[in-house]
Amino acid sequence: MNQTINKLKEIALNVRKDILISTCRANSGHPGGSLSATDIMVCLYFSKMRHNSKKPNDPNRDRFVLSKGHAAPALYSCLARSGYFPIKELETLRQLGSRLQGHPERTKLPGVEASTGPLGQGLSFANGVALAGKIDGGDYKVYCMIGDGESQEGMIWEAAMTSGHYKLDNLCVILDHNRLQIDGNVKDVKNIEPVKDKFSAFNFNVIEIDGHNYKEILEALEEADKVKGKPTIIIANTIKGKGVKIMENKVEWHGKACKSEELGGLCEGVC
Repeated sequence: MNQTINKLKEIALNVRKDILISTCRANSGHPGGSLSATDIMVCLYFSKMRHNSKKPNDPNRDRFVLSKGHAAPALYSCLARSGYFPIKELETLRQLGSRLQGHPERTKLPGVEASTGPLGQGLSFANGVALAGKIDGGDYKVYCMIGDGESQEGMIWEAAMTSGHYKLDNLCVILDHNRLQIDGNVKDVKNIEPVKDKFSAFNFNVIEIDGHNYKEILEALEEADKVKGKPTIIIANTIKGKGVKIMENKVEWHGKACKSEELGGLCEGVC
């Protein structure tokens, strides 16, 4: 496992640099929540999920739905580095005519499973895909990343009720629990705690981890595979802006790109 983790950490460093470069080139975007989600996405795309960039519509592929669509820079980097499109294209983020818009659009870019952006909707979409898999006898897994600010949306809880009701054990929800949203601390804007108890009440298998600890991430994903008769949620405790010291736990980096004169130094300091 150590060799796998070292490889994943190396990929994550490049993904974090991609996030900084692409948002800087665009002079807009959401680096903070992209950086907090990076380690989990890297584990999914480069270790866990069954997918093939040469066959992006393979019916047997595992699916990843980014419900917190503003973290698109991390998703785009993982897709590019998985071979879905050229890495150089990451520099076109948010530019007019680019396939890499500020939020993912399924019809424009191979590998994007759902068009997301309006918060709260991705889990409902993931439910539908997971339920279809059950009905059709598919053996694919559906992963859906939600945000903690996003979890203030009522639609998340309607969807969670549905996940539990239909016993979607082929669904794994991942909460990027970085505790910050655009307006400040999640607990101050609208407290979602006790989030673990809430998902348990909706008949979820609940796992809580350090969302930057690769061993814990990989083990949680393996545990989710073994659970039968109920969906799983992984509550991943993360750090907004993780890996870029001036951005870590700073709410102002939720939706602000670094300046071009800062870029080189920040990329060198990524950890």
